[in-house]
Amino acid sequence: MKRLALIALAAIAAWLLPYGLGGYSMHVVDVAIIFAILAVGLGLTMGVAGQINLAQVAFFGVGAYTVAILTTEAGFGFWTAALLAVLVAVVFGVLVGIPALRMQSHYLGIVTLGLALAFTNWVTNAHLAGRAEGISDIPVPPMFGIDLSSGYLFYYVELIVFAIALAFALLVTRSPLGRRLRAMRDDDLAAGALGAEIPLLRMTAFVLSGLYGGLAGVLYAGLIRFVAPETFNIANMFLLLAMVIIGGRSSILGCVVGAVALSLVREALLDASGYAQLGYGLVVVLVVVFAPKGLAGLPGQLRSLLRGRGSGARAQLGPFRPYDSAPPAAEQDALEVREVTKRFKGLVALDGVSLTVPSGQIRGIVGPNGSGKTTLFNVISGFYTATQGSVVLRGREVSGLAPYRLSLLGVARTFQNLRLFEDLSVRENLLLGLDRTRTSWIWRYPSLPWKVLGYERALAGRAEELIERFGLTEVAGGEPRSLPYGIQRRIELARAMAMSPTLLLLDEPAAGLNGEEVRQLAEIVRSIRDSGVTVVVIEHNMGLVMSLCDQVTVLSSGKVIADGPPAEVAVHPDVVAAYLGDSMAAPTQEAAVEEATR
Repeated sequence: MKRLALIALAAIAAWLLPYGLGGYSMHVVDVAIIFAILAVGLGLTMGVAGQINLAQVAFFGVGAYTVAILTTEAGFGFWTAALLAVLVAVVFGVLVGIPALRMQSHYLGIVTLGLALAFTNWVTNAHLAGRAEGISDIPVPPMFGIDLSSGYLFYYVELIVFAIALAFALLVTRSPLGRRLRAMRDDDLAAGALGAEIPLLRMTAFVLSGLYGGLAGVLYAGLIRFVAPETFNIANMFLLLAMVIIGGRSSILGCVVGAVALSLVREALLDASGYAQLGYGLVVVLVVVFAPKGLAGLPGQLRSLLRGRGSGARAQLGPFRPYDSAPPAAEQDALEVREVTKRFKGLVALDGVSLTVPSGQIRGIVGPNGSGKTTLFNVISGFYTATQGSVVLRGREVSGLAPYRLSLLGVARTFQNLRLFEDLSVRENLLLGLDRTRTSWIWRYPSLPWKVLGYERALAGRAEELIERFGLTEVAGGEPRSLPYGIQRRIELARAMAMSPTLLLLDEPAAGLNGEEVRQLAEIVRSIRDSGVTVVVIEHNMGLVMSLCDQVTVLSSGKVIADGPPAEVAVHPDVVAAYLGDSMAAPTQEAAVEEATR
């Protein structure tokens, strides 16, 4: 109720704003709203999706110039030209986003900056775009006899478009699509393992950027009715970048606040523009160093300081509630690895590895460091493509499939080094695992937003059940980085089970755990197996392996040297030699088991 009241008050204040402003002030506010829409688009691309985009001002220019050319040269009506302009800006967003499929980080920034410079150079020199003089005489947008040449009346058009654009951006960021974009930003490998289609998500980010840039360009052309290259230059791109960073690039509302605030400051410093540019740069540096989340992140920083940094260390896990037992597994093998070889140039990490894991089994994979265990997991889960051989999942060959495809086929995994999304809450980490939709599902966002909200509510209910089952109620709202290591391991296991897998790959799940946490881990893994999930676990804790696994496969130098029940594997001469050295005499079975379980 309180949130609705605040929204209502903000809407009333925005609606009444023109009644207290003069003509020039009204123009400043109109331009500020356009930059706010631009900032929302840049925030979605850079802050939410983590894609460095220095071409946002070019999308802005594409929208404005398309309207100008179509209305003055081709004879289109304003609103028809506006619709086409938005479509052209979206297409331009797709074209600019193509390099994101191949490169990231500063390389992507350089490429997008180059494309923005190319656009500015084209409009400066092209006869169609009016060259340096620009295009004037853009017609006034018609609207039921309302005179939109008035900045006061045009403000209401802008306000409605801005409200819709802001609501849509908030819907995206606070829904499954937004979580996947943020997960991709934090760790694209882990996001892919959870089912995120990374290439499509990157393109989606640039499509959204083009959409908002096109909208802003249409409004600018309708307001000013004149376009020229200097409006879309690199100085304005960096001003826009400063707006997003100062406001808080991860927060859509922060981007709006930063855009409005800096637009007003820019007008106040119009007579000292040279010093203003220096000031913007200095403020951006200070924000990056002392408030990385911008103005929007300051309340959270203050709350963290008041609570104290050690609060996460006091968090406690609740008891694990076991899964219901499932009927006996089918006879079909859950996993077959057939003569898999993986080479990295001259290094042979896997050399003809074969193993078969029946459904409903806990299979241990052990071996010395560098024996190829994690490489095998990476091949099974799609992060690596085998040089030779094949991987078969429940009778279906899946060699070469992308991680997200394997995820949708029921393969879930944890990682040797924790790969939790640390800027998302524990609950959001689990929601990512629960969401099984494809990226193509995003057509529902503009057309059926109520369906998206309904799906989100259903996910939230399932997340609460999972949180309770794994004893995470006390930490569900916190960020993983603030929690003890043992709790983070539990969260990663819960996130993997959120995917409802049929095959669960655990890469050293007991690493860093104390004795009681290892005991709890064994209890959880047995319950997972009893629920019908086949488990394959890489582990160096031989006591856990011997007590937990039904069968153990031993790797050494990329080859399988033993495979069988734990007690038999423990006394296998090749296993003893791999762990203890060739000079050691073959021990008795009892002595070998005792040595292995120390």
